[in-house]
Amino acid sequence: MTDPLANGPVIIGRGLRKFFRGQAKTIIRALDDVSFEAARGTLTALVGPDGAGKTTLIRLMAGLMSADEGELTVLGVDVKANPQAIQDRIGYMPQRFGLYDDLSVQENLDLYADLHGVSAADRRGRYPKLMEMTALGPFTRRLAGKLSGGMKQKLGLACTLVRSPDLLLLDEPTVGVDPLSRRELWGIINGLVRDEGVPVLLSTSYLDEAARCDHVVVLHRGKVLSDGPPSNVIELAEGRAFTVKPTEDQAPRELQARVLGEPGVVDASPEAGLVRVVRRKGGSGALAGLRPLPTPARFEDGFMMLLQPTADRAGSGNLATDMKLDHPPAGDRNDTVVQVNDLLKRFGDFVAVDHVSFEVRRGEIFGLLGPNGAGKTTTFRMLCGLLNATSGDLKIGGADLRRSPVSVRQKIGYVAQKFSLYAQLSVTENLDFFASAYGLHGLRRRQRIDWAMAQFELGPVAGQLSGLLPGGYKQRLATAAALLHEPDILFLDEATSGADPLARREFWQRITALAQQGVTVIVTTHFMVEAEYCDRIAILDSGRILAQGSPSEIRARGVTAANAQPTMEDAFITVIEAARANAPQERAA
Repeated sequence: MTDPLANGPVIIGRGLRKFFRGQAKTIIRALDDVSFEAARGTLTALVGPDGAGKTTLIRLMAGLMSADEGELTVLGVDVKANPQAIQDRIGYMPQRFGLYDDLSVQENLDLYADLHGVSAADRRGRYPKLMEMTALGPFTRRLAGKLSGGMKQKLGLACTLVRSPDLLLLDEPTVGVDPLSRRELWGIINGLVRDEGVPVLLSTSYLDEAARCDHVVVLHRGKVLSDGPPSNVIELAEGRAFTVKPTEDQAPRELQARVLGEPGVVDASPEAGLVRVVRRKGGSGALAGLRPLPTPARFEDGFMMLLQPTADRAGSGNLATDMKLDHPPAGDRNDTVVQVNDLLKRFGDFVAVDHVSFEVRRGEIFGLLGPNGAGKTTTFRMLCGLLNATSGDLKIGGADLRRSPVSVRQKIGYVAQKFSLYAQLSVTENLDFFASAYGLHGLRRRQRIDWAMAQFELGPVAGQLSGLLPGGYKQRLATAAALLHEPDILFLDEATSGADPLARREFWQRITALAQQGVTVIVTTHFMVEAEYCDRIAILDSGRILAQGSPSEIRARGVTAANAQPTMEDAFITVIEAARANAPQERAA
């Protein structure tokens, strides 16, 4: 029998509205008159800043909640009238997929197969395909809790696909994974759409991913700003994208911070030693004497154009670029403030950090890059005194971390991957708690909390519980808390993971301002474009440093006959793959 919907939309939304009750009886419009369609056999992306309504919309499509107004049909079924019929036919992978860390890869698959009623015969046909698709075949006995972030995401996707869905919904499937794992996940997703004809709808904070999709829906504050092919968004920036070159004594991030303040500039970001600039309509100034060279527009340029008229740019009052410390770190810019020599960390027989050495100077931004499980966070935790090294030397500000851990910690600010905020405390209560933990009392404590509230523009959410904040505000609050005691050194562990481009621009404006005042910054990130903000970079894998140098020196490692001008992501992948190819037996062991 022919499916009457074979050539029709797989999802149809008309006038969707969803309201939530906020604090003090306020009403939050998560979705406000949203209408769109997604065709069969296509890949559709939902993109937008934090709080745009992406996750809410996906949950409506999955039948996990109902719209307050409007109509939504999925696979020809009215979701509100029959959510179970939808759930029986779709695959849904939320941002935090529920893997069981104390079960093996195989046991997790079996559990989800049991939950979905997949027969033994169907499993025998399905499992080999899933193992081949995700490359998890050699790891079926490994506990899920022992997998890297990228492998966990692939296992989550495999568990979602234990039965063949008619539609796949993915909420931020690549957030927090390294470029290699991201590429592998996209290979799986493209294979499902192109080879098996499974329609996929996903949300993403990576705009280069949105550009690969057939259809993109841009959301902001619950409203649709654009609905159509990626080219619709790219066209908004045609003729408005340029590159400008810093002077020899100027870091690209410093020029970027300056250019963002120019009238008529929508966006600016460091890229391959230059600064990419997007001008608004009518923004035809000379960029203060710079010589802008035209460059082809891309999706992110158009996205920033689209959001500019409506977004509250956090830096609009120049608070991000003009951030001032009461007591900037003292000392010469050439002083070495972080010394790591022959650092080793073992967990039983497993070597997490393998004889790592590097130095960081005052006011420098130093990037630690690497795949999931490379040893970056373990290195961070040792540098912050949260984890003891097995062997090696660690000096922070000239002090031996092993001998003077308390005094060293007073010089350090740490923003962890998950922000380490207290979800049941309000914004103000979190700041009060961290100020107390850092030994701030009386007038000084009040002054520093007032500074943090003003500099990070936290006033509008002061009374909200931190656990209910959008990602961008959580990031601001965590960074503000880490700076309350005005540390000399700031550690940022995946601090922009899952953040939208607006939040990332604001974040790096502030970090640039801090570095200019002498704060030393050590950062890990999976956004390779963010490595361009660093003065120097080290790439790790399997606990070892594979390459170290300036962004231009690292990019040079990615030059090939087919790619004379590699991006940072190209260079990263080239360095990792070359090292793994030279030591396959060692890695397997």
